[in-house]
Amino acid sequence: MNLSEHRYTLDLEWTGNRGGGTAGYRSYGRDHIIRAAGLPDLPGTADPTFHGDKDRWNPEQLLLASLAQCHMLSYLHVAVRNGLRVTAYADSPEGTLRLNRDGSGEFTSVILRPRVTLAPPAGADAVELATGPMHAEANRLCFIARSVNFPVDHQPVTLLGS
Repeated sequence: MNLSEHRYTLDLEWTGNRGGGTAGYRSYGRDHIIRAAGLPDLPGTADPTFHGDKDRWNPEQLLLASLAQCHMLSYLHVAVRNGLRVTAYADSPEGTLRLNRDGSGEFTSVILRPRVTLAPPAGADAVELATGPMHAEANRLCFIARSVNFPVDHQPVTLLGS
């Protein structure tokens, strides 16, 4: 087994055939199910703008979630390496998608807004490290951020726990 290479698999099944398949752009649903062994099914669709269901996950949300989740996991790793104890972490990321005249589109940027709480007795130096350099290092380590072709910026806030 090659420890430097990992493979990921899942199953995707389109469930949006309303009886006529893709006879027309508005004749089929965008619903689908994402499955992976041992995990709950993930109901997917298109963004509602593109005739998707607002009650299901769309690929754009999943990309944004992947970036935020990967950054958080990388950041927690970096915190341990730097001897800082994080007691809470939350994020409210935002992505910008540009549509092109030919019907294509791409993300042009993502902003992560992590809010990190450090355990006492963290001081000003720890807050500065946790707010700047540690997020830069987490971004450098994040597999997903390294794989996209648009900037992933950060607007972090660091709090001191009581």
